[in-house]
Amino acid sequence: MRVGMITGEYPPLTGGVANFTRDLSRAMIDAGHEVFVFTRAKAKADSRYPINVEAHVKGRWNWLTNRAIKRWIKDNRLDIINIQFQTAAFNMHPSIHWLPSRVKDIPVIVTCHDLRVPYLFPKAGKLRIWIVRKLTQDVDGVITTNGEDEIRLRDDWGIREVAWIPISSNFSINPPEGFDRADWRAQYGVKNDDLLISHFGFLNRSKGVTVLIDALAKLVKQGLPVHLIMIGGRAGASDPTNLVYGKEVDKQIKRLGLGNRIHWTGYAEPPTISAGFCSSDITTLPYVDGVSLRRTTLMTSLAHGKAIITTEPQMPLPELGEAVEMIPVNDPNALVDAIIRLWESPGRRKELETAALKIAQKFSWKQIAARTLGFYETIREEFQSRRE
Repeated sequence: MRVGMITGEYPPLTGGVANFTRDLSRAMIDAGHEVFVFTRAKAKADSRYPINVEAHVKGRWNWLTNRAIKRWIKDNRLDIINIQFQTAAFNMHPSIHWLPSRVKDIPVIVTCHDLRVPYLFPKAGKLRIWIVRKLTQDVDGVITTNGEDEIRLRDDWGIREVAWIPISSNFSINPPEGFDRADWRAQYGVKNDDLLISHFGFLNRSKGVTVLIDALAKLVKQGLPVHLIMIGGRAGASDPTNLVYGKEVDKQIKRLGLGNRIHWTGYAEPPTISAGFCSSDITTLPYVDGVSLRRTTLMTSLAHGKAIITTEPQMPLPELGEAVEMIPVNDPNALVDAIIRLWESPGRRKELETAALKIAQKFSWKQIAARTLGFYETIREEFQSRRE
């Protein structure tokens, strides 16, 4: 199958959708398919994988982009296209929402990495919701990365062809050659018997970083030898709101006097990211909208076998089993209690670490690619039936 991926970000541009598209494309190539990527300038192909990356969009995504996409589809004789949709990745521009109605000869799939509405103009109101619904209703099939969105799409928006296919980790356990945990901690001034908490991902408002900072301040006030390592870059390539939130976080850290307790890896290569996880004792992911399987930060933490504290989901997640400790959202006191509880119970931490690795094995890119390709085939068959 000749698969076309349309994404607003692709490596080396940073972002969860960028990494997702790359890793899914690799797995599809391993399964014997051809993959073509339409994306923005600065994206590059990986010489280790024959992914055809065409970096067409040199400025902002706009109405003319759809014309270029139609030419790209024809030139590469694609069998199906998959839009990797995240509003911010397309500059909050509405043109991508009109693409499916312009493509007639092959089926169009959209993977909804989130259902955030784009900014159109002041007081756009209901129009902003309508434009996202239009995208999901005009395509031939919708993939969602979490159960909450699947229910909303199927039950509230009336989407018939929708499949829930989870994501996987962008990084595996792969610290630098010769990695020594004690040495790695020492470079941040963290002793072996100190408590090192890790957090992974961009400084996005939904990540609950300000809650984590408040909890850290409370732990310090109680006299715990605690440090926090912030793993990864501060802001991705697509969402400008990350920069605004980052400034809020910086002000909070300064106000609470925690500068010497918080350590930043910055944007880093996979071995450095892995070392950050491996050197820490507990990973905290206090999402303000609850934990969800759409979170690559969660999947990467599971893949590293971490004892994870996160927030209660909006709907039950039996897939996670007993692999994480859950607390209420926006509750720094509950986070403090959970951290202390795990810190004082090495046995419980070990249980969580073992469970995390076991759960992570269920979310391999090979399995995710197979499920995605199976959905493609179903949609292609229905598309052909409608045309006959």
